[in-house]
Amino acid sequence: MGKTIIRIENVTKAFGRVLAVDNVSLNIEEGEFFALLGPSGCGKTTLLRMIAGFELPTEGRILIDDADVSQVPPNKRPVNMVFQSYAVFPHMTVFDNVSYGLRVSGIQGEEVTRRVAEALTLVQLQDYGQRKPDQLSGGQRQRVALARALVKRPRVLLLDEPLSALDANLRRQMQVELKALQREVGITFIFVTHDQEEAMVMSDRIALLRSGELEQVASPREIYSRPATAYTAQFIGHTNLLKGEVRAGKAMTGIFSWPTSLPDGPVLFSLRPECIRFSGTNALSDSTSSVVRFNAKLCDQVFHGANELWRIECADGQVLTVRTSSQSLDSGDNSKDLQFAFDSTDAVPVRPSEERI
Repeated sequence: MGKTIIRIENVTKAFGRVLAVDNVSLNIEEGEFFALLGPSGCGKTTLLRMIAGFELPTEGRILIDDADVSQVPPNKRPVNMVFQSYAVFPHMTVFDNVSYGLRVSGIQGEEVTRRVAEALTLVQLQDYGQRKPDQLSGGQRQRVALARALVKRPRVLLLDEPLSALDANLRRQMQVELKALQREVGITFIFVTHDQEEAMVMSDRIALLRSGELEQVASPREIYSRPATAYTAQFIGHTNLLKGEVRAGKAMTGIFSWPTSLPDGPVLFSLRPECIRFSGTNALSDSTSSVVRFNAKLCDQVFHGANELWRIECADGQVLTVRTSSQSLDSGDNSKDLQFAFDSTDAVPVRPSEERI
């Protein structure tokens, strides 16, 4: 990575009075697996369709390899798209489905056979060329759609939630396979999803959209551990939002306080559930000034296999979520004051997120 392949410059898309995409600027690097993430109606699919050429920007420019393609039709752009429905032709064999785009482009003969064979090998369907789609599993049909897109050797592959129709186990398997495929072919993938776990597993960087605007663009690790806003912290995984203020070098949020270098004034922190440690009913020994210790009562625990999510109530009535390893508790523990702690460095200051219409 390093060379910018797609530049989105101040792009806005309006449908009547509705702003689907609002003044978005974004650079996507060559060879990058880039995720457009957000809830339904946030503008991610509209942005993808503008890159593909199926929608035209109301304002702004889209450049691919430094060429302005904002008004260029889809078939003249060096991109290809895999749709959510796959759109595999049911009456054609796998070979004919994959070769269709090449033949429409005027490519014939041995060149078609060779390139289709290469594409089918990439998606591990080299022995399925003569089968019809109704003889394939959902995951195999998804691979046919990928092969059909890859056979044209696009500079950029656009994927509009292509895994959403698969069951949970197959979806997880295809996440790994799609990431490995992208690494093998080395082209830029732009992937639309509403599933934050899917975006975290597959992408090099994530652009989180909210109401048509960019909320944050960062690597999965950074966007999780250092969210810029309260909305990002809540959308990417679970978090506890601690509201308070800073006075004279001390952060105070409810019953919690710790030294800080933040300026005086109101403050909001994101504290991930796994950053809160449970120590049982015995008091924790003192260690460093950055460790915040407190007592709380267990309200609820939800089993998640290797770990559990607990809801705990602090002395001031504040309820927090804690992620801890699965463990047995005595039946009377929910009436006791249990001991917990977190390191104040894990409380990340975030910007409040105002409601948007």
